[in-house]
This record gives sequence, structure tokens and C-alpha cells, in this order.
Amino acid sequence: MLYMIHSTDVENSLEKRLAARPAHIARITELQEQGRVVAAGPLPAIDSNDPGNAGFTGSLIIAEFDSLAQAQAWADDDPYIHAGVYAGSIVKPFKKVF
Repeated sequence: MLYMIHSTDVENSLEKRLAARPAHIARITELQEQGRVVAAGPLPAIDSNDPGNAGFTGSLIIAEFDSLAQAQAWADDDPYIHAGVYAGSIVKPFKKVF
């Protein structure tokens, strides 16, 4: 089943985000190589693909997991959580229609 992981950044997270990004991207790349990622990316703090110093307010991942518990455990172990980038994540089942 697909699950949506919506994570929210703490304020002024850009420096922490940049430092932890390689480990964060490596985990998502692993899911992608397994064919489990539908979409993944950051949420810019301003209306721009390149928000510069404005940074990001969070991230969204839609990916396949065996259960809600597995998706939640994966989200809870994100390098951005460990680095203090994310204040937290909401994980919910997602039904793709389009």
C-alpha cells in the first residue's frame, strides 16, 4: 500500500537540512531503486523552485510500504529527524487515483 509522509521543518532548518541531506537522499534513493517511490521532494518556504536562504518548510514522500507501522518506523528513522531538521512527521495511507 502507498503511504504519505508529510514532515514539517523546525524554524531556521536550512543549515541542518543541508548537512543531513546526503544521508536523507540516500535513504530515499534506496526506496526508489526498489520501485517504491511515487513522489518525493521538499516544500519550499516561498513560491520558487529555488528558495535560496528562505529554505523549506518540510517535505512530502509518497511511497509503498507493507504497513502503516512500517511507514511510520521508516519516517521516524529519517536522518532529518536525527539531525533536528524535522519537528515531526504525519504518516497516513494514500490511495492514488491519478
